[in-house]
Amino acid sequence: MSRLPEIREQVSLQGLNTLAVPAKARYFADITTADELEAALDWARENGQQTLVLGGGSNLVFAGDFNGLVLHMALRGRTWEQVREDDAVLVLAAGENWHDAVLYAARSGYRGIENLALIPGTAGAAPVQNIGAYGVELCDTLKTVTALDRTTMEVVELPAADCEFAYRDSLFKHQPGRYIILEIRLALSRTEPMKLGYRDLQEYLGCEETDQLTPLAVAEAVMAVRRRKLPDPAVLPNAGSFFKNPVVSQAQFEDIVSRFPDVVSYPVAEGVKLAAAWLIDQAGWKGYRNATVGVHNRQALVLINHSGGSGQDILALAQEVRESVRNKFGVGLEQEPGIVGN
Repeated sequence: MSRLPEIREQVSLQGLNTLAVPAKARYFADITTADELEAALDWARENGQQTLVLGGGSNLVFAGDFNGLVLHMALRGRTWEQVREDDAVLVLAAGENWHDAVLYAARSGYRGIENLALIPGTAGAAPVQNIGAYGVELCDTLKTVTALDRTTMEVVELPAADCEFAYRDSLFKHQPGRYIILEIRLALSRTEPMKLGYRDLQEYLGCEETDQLTPLAVAEAVMAVRRRKLPDPAVLPNAGSFFKNPVVSQAQFEDIVSRFPDVVSYPVAEGVKLAAAWLIDQAGWKGYRNATVGVHNRQALVLINHSGGSGQDILALAQEVRESVRNKFGVGLEQEPGIVGN
């Protein structure tokens, strides 16, 4: 029989979201095993409570209190499988800190996720967003996702090909609430070439012999580059990149570039991807602050909570930024963090 974890009431969530906005959970449980998860879901169903799965709280905005059961995924464990001479599979439980896992793999000499260093959050949340940075996405190394399918209450193993990965997108976003991720498997290598083509990374590495670099050296370079641009959520509360880079048609891009020749853009299969940070900066928001929240002065994609703002304060600022960019460029910005609470 599944063991029910301790169910606590009126638990503060302010320390469990990287924006540090005040919110409470009516009910709250730390989940350390799959059995505890099933028991907690049964309890929620029997008591008519909605549920929220919470990892590191780095990709959501609490618009208010959550009137239900928060399932805080605290499953731990890092193991190696299928270890061969040049490659291995790293298994991460959902509650493992993502950045710590990156450094663990890099120190072990394995390549593949070193460009994803310093991304906040947990391993279980990484596939939902298909996290990416500096020319690498999680889907590049992900082998399988083990999850509880809430439609059948069975544990299933999903190969990466079935996860519908795209830019900041996945099956888990398309079917929210259906799957609760328990662990992920990453196929890593000691010999595969590392991806060092991102301009900021190249500039930081300078004249170093890239074929002599270790994955740990690359992870440390990524950390240094990120720290120059992005605030530490533990010091200045934020949720990382708040908006996706929008993709526009070739015709729309030609119209924009005729009016703004310096627009930062990248060709992609679907059209042209624009740099959301550049759009926000050009609309005059970079470095903006009101009494409680603002836009970071080094990275316009990051909204900050500098003086005890609420989730509503963050969302109101995000809406102002979106409207300003749409009015200036005719481009809509899509918010990355999800919204929960009243």
